[in-house]
Amino acid sequence: MNRRSFLQGLAAALAAGSLQLVRAQQGFKPFPPAPTLGTPLQPIGVRAASEAHVVRYISNTLPSRHTGAAFAPIGELDGIITPNGLHFERDHAGVPTIDPKDYRLVLHGLVERPLMFTLDDLMRLPSENQVYFIECAGNGQNGYREPPEPTLTATRSRGLVSGAEWTGVPLRILLEEAGVKPEGRWLLAEGADAAAWVRSIPTEKGLRDVLVAYKQNGEALRPEQGYPVRLVVPGWEGSIQVKWLRRILVAGEPAMSRGETSEYTDVRADGRIDAFTWVMEPQSIITRPSGGQRIEPGFHQIRGLAWSGFGMVARVEVSTDGGASWREARLTGPVLPYALTRFVFDWNWGGEETVLMSRMVDDQGNVQPTRAEFLERWARNNRYHYNAIQAWRVGADGRVQNGDPALAVGAAPPVQAGGCGGEVFDG
Repeated sequence: MNRRSFLQGLAAALAAGSLQLVRAQQGFKPFPPAPTLGTPLQPIGVRAASEAHVVRYISNTLPSRHTGAAFAPIGELDGIITPNGLHFERDHAGVPTIDPKDYRLVLHGLVERPLMFTLDDLMRLPSENQVYFIECAGNGQNGYREPPEPTLTATRSRGLVSGAEWTGVPLRILLEEAGVKPEGRWLLAEGADAAAWVRSIPTEKGLRDVLVAYKQNGEALRPEQGYPVRLVVPGWEGSIQVKWLRRILVAGEPAMSRGETSEYTDVRADGRIDAFTWVMEPQSIITRPSGGQRIEPGFHQIRGLAWSGFGMVARVEVSTDGGASWREARLTGPVLPYALTRFVFDWNWGGEETVLMSRMVDDQGNVQPTRAEFLERWARNNRYHYNAIQAWRVGADGRVQNGDPALAVGAAPPVQAGGCGGEVFDG
């Protein structure tokens, strides 16, 4: 929609009385100023007390909070940058405490010159600032549930994704300095957590765009995000973006670790298993209105997020009639490769029951699938890479619930959805 058509639609809505920007009231008074001095200067900013409810979601059924995930509250946020304290978190063995003075990163194996870097060494090297999303491979895991859950929210549907500006050294610089031997086709990255988490990355990817990051949104990494150093691997699943990075071993073969054999592999509908399915496929979700919210008849701006591990968002389409028709939404703010992208769509709701949906197409032509299309490819007992269209059902009373088509056709036998790494994140 261009500016002219938007203004025409706005004028029509005003004429119909469906959009009231200002309600004139007899005897209204301006909002009063504060009667006394406010709070003094503080060394670190804090949120307003009335916003204290905007926190990450952690399932109360986790057997231990040392392994599991905390979901970013995407239904309450806006923009493409997630505040550091609300960025989703995924841990396999809790968050280690690392003194930056003692930190060392070792690069060894099939290289001409094994190297070791302190944090100061890394910060002296040429750095880059890049805006990238990180998404857990288990994001969307609730989509596998049978029967689907009516009370699903946007946060619990797709909250294992976040966007940030990352600062760090291109891994390419470290590899070139070490001199990777021709047979060194794989990089085995290991973390310093108690799980000694290991993932394998093709050297080709490491030479292309991987960051050895030490800052997030301008400040040092938070401990749960890998302080003092982590990998950021654009477009690929979160488990490969090793936190608390302690070493990179250049090898001729992948590690075939637990995190890339028994976990983080995908089960196809025909029973075959796909390993090394790194790329996060096209996703979009309407975050407002979405599950758990309530709306009134009249004008609404439908808002949401889209992203793709293949590159950039090309377009997002929105349906306000359960998929019977689709119209293109507006992309707002910067549209960057491997980054979250915001979309909006102007909608006048007449109070009838309906279903809202969004689907995205990336710049490589990949299209977000329907749930039926997704399950033609992947087994129902899969755990990862769920990217089917999320539908929201708006009731005549304005209440918004999960609008998964399976909710309208009866319940299948229950299947417990696995989490990112085998755990059930969300009870």
